[in-house]
Amino acid sequence: MATDIKQLAARISQEIGSRPQQAEAAIGLLDEGATVPFIARYRKEVTGGLDDTQLRLLSERLIYLRELEARRTTIVNSIREQGKLTPELEATIAAAETKADLEDIYLPYKPKRRTKAQIAIERGLLPLAEAILADRASLPGELAAAYVTDEVADIKSALEGARDIIAERISENAELIGKLRNYMKEHAYLRSRVIDGKQEAGAKFSDYFDHVERWANVPSHRALAMLRGRNEDILALDIEIDAADIGPIKPVVRLIADAYQIGSSLPGDAWLLEVAGWTWRVKLSLSLSLDLMRDMRERADEEAINVFARNLKDLLLAAPAGSRPTMGLDPGIRTGVKVAVVDGTGKVLATTTVYPFPPRNDLRGTQAELASLIRKHDVELIAIGNGTGSRETEKLVADMLSDMPAPKPLKVIVSEAGASVYSASETAAAEFPDLDVSLRGAVSIARRLQDPLAELVKIEPKSIGVGQYQHDVDQYRLARSLDAVVEDAVNAVGVDLNTASASLLARVSGLGASLAEAIVAHRNANGPFKSRKELLKVTRLGQRTFEQSAGFLRIRDGDEPLDASAVHPEAYGVARKIVSACGRDVRALMNDPAAIKALDPRIFVDDRFGLPTVKDIISELEKPGRDPRPAFKTATFADGIDDIKDLKPGMVLEGTVTNVAAFGAFVDVGVHQDGLVHVSQLADRFIKDPHEVVKAGDVVKVTVTEVDIKRKRIGLTMRKDGGAGTPARSNDRGPANSRQNFSSQGKGGKGSRDRDSGGSQGALGAALAAALKKK
Repeated sequence: MATDIKQLAARISQEIGSRPQQAEAAIGLLDEGATVPFIARYRKEVTGGLDDTQLRLLSERLIYLRELEARRTTIVNSIREQGKLTPELEATIAAAETKADLEDIYLPYKPKRRTKAQIAIERGLLPLAEAILADRASLPGELAAAYVTDEVADIKSALEGARDIIAERISENAELIGKLRNYMKEHAYLRSRVIDGKQEAGAKFSDYFDHVERWANVPSHRALAMLRGRNEDILALDIEIDAADIGPIKPVVRLIADAYQIGSSLPGDAWLLEVAGWTWRVKLSLSLSLDLMRDMRERADEEAINVFARNLKDLLLAAPAGSRPTMGLDPGIRTGVKVAVVDGTGKVLATTTVYPFPPRNDLRGTQAELASLIRKHDVELIAIGNGTGSRETEKLVADMLSDMPAPKPLKVIVSEAGASVYSASETAAAEFPDLDVSLRGAVSIARRLQDPLAELVKIEPKSIGVGQYQHDVDQYRLARSLDAVVEDAVNAVGVDLNTASASLLARVSGLGASLAEAIVAHRNANGPFKSRKELLKVTRLGQRTFEQSAGFLRIRDGDEPLDASAVHPEAYGVARKIVSACGRDVRALMNDPAAIKALDPRIFVDDRFGLPTVKDIISELEKPGRDPRPAFKTATFADGIDDIKDLKPGMVLEGTVTNVAAFGAFVDVGVHQDGLVHVSQLADRFIKDPHEVVKAGDVVKVTVTEVDIKRKRIGLTMRKDGGAGTPARSNDRGPANSRQNFSSQGKGGKGSRDRDSGGSQGALGAALAAALKKK
């Protein structure tokens, strides 16, 4: 039953928009141990230019289809051992395209506990069931009279046994189950009701106390909210089918009747129709409703994971401020503001804690100490965490800078999501064994301004706080998806081999935690790497790993100039031919690439390196080691706007996009509470996907449209008319889409920085409700 690579490639190629030969080549490379970043960047000729998105999808589908094949083989072997495998059944199993289809086929043969139908068969009632199905003109009761025995007390018992046999046959009819499931997917409604007496305790789910909508149309955020309400024993969820149908026979029962050619005129038909209805009520409705609930969760999980992955990618690839001396401030009121100064490489130069706020109120002492550290270490950037006390800390820094002579450091508000998770982690303890946990957070805040990617890779991706109900979704799928995002981001940017942490090196193609630590240990023992080929001296790092990783590792000012570029060592020969054709040496050409623009890349193509690779090499020589991330810029929060109480409708503010969901974007405008720009307010045109307009980390201008202080709701618009015109059509309609919550939403306390993205106490959901009430 095993499916070979050609068959897998043919199927996957249709899904990713490629030729079968491309998919087959990519599968072969993956099976050999190549990573997606390596294949996408350095094996374009082999795959015909498949990009990383196609390769990620191919990799995911390959895992699913191989799991499907493994299950198919298990099922065939099980049925064969039972002596029930026929050529027709084997062909049916071979044709099944999903895991659900396979399980439907396997159901009649799946080992199970002794059922009522099996007991009835043991009592000799199978011939009665067959007789009723075959002879519809006879009265079932008359047929049953012949089957009354010591074990079958009367006609009623005989008919009940026959019913159990037929009902089990119906419930194990794979083709029929498939039809019923598809019918339900098209016609079912999801109803949510509050459990009596839970109204007050479940106020956060009030939008779903009496809510109904088509099952097929339930968006991810509403599905996850209702499922959470059910898990917290606040809501009861039901799948309703044909609720409005008042006919004598429900459509689902008619589907069962049609499958067994049950009419309505003969005595046997009438009895069988009753059995069909009973089977639906007692056996099928519950199991199929559970299937739909499971499908809805999987659909919601997939969308939520995709949202998280896209936001994480945007955050990881946010603009770095660069290698500049930086002061990190982790704000706190009672516990003080934690301070850390790092140099351009992220090395810690100084740490302290200052207490400008009650109860100590040492404002002047704080400003004097911060100014002294700035002067001593030539600080160019001040990164201020956005948690409790953020705006107060920003104000004291602004007042301090106003009294300082130029040049003055640039102050920037930095998301501290995940900082507390990092501070208490084994990674932080190993990195700063002698530094207090509270001060590690300040170091992280400073470094994540210098290089967000290099610092955020130290934190478990789902703790970074840009996801949707991240603790409710499938954790294995979430981790796999987010790890892929981090891997792609790290390898797209490249890693400095001589300065990167073990956490960052571990994400490089082909490496991993143990080899990353071995590289750092080798670097500490022997000094900086002078060339990429020295990697082969690292313990347990072989040629295969070198091939996978070398192109993504950079060495500045080393023995080999090309080591500072994304040109893979295997292609250095081609690169040198290109350099030679320009009549320059490598270093001169990389500093002045004008001569390379006149070259025809086709003349450098050979049997091993095709035109795509040659073009990549030329492009890299033009801008060696270029960073694909955007230029650094930051939002400027309005003076005097420090709290939600300071906001008024009509205010035009600058802010930073913190999260993007299917229904809109959340923007930090500096009041410790993100506002919502609903999808209909993102532009003056119809927007289907908010990612068309914004991404996490973008600096945007917004107009305040609504402020609800009591419920902490902020409505914003990016429309030129300030939201006063007719809203663009929304792709998220419905009465109960107000409970979408993200961890970056409420910034009222240290605990909120790492809150579950589906947390009930944040106000993103509230902000969404406020925006939707205007539609």
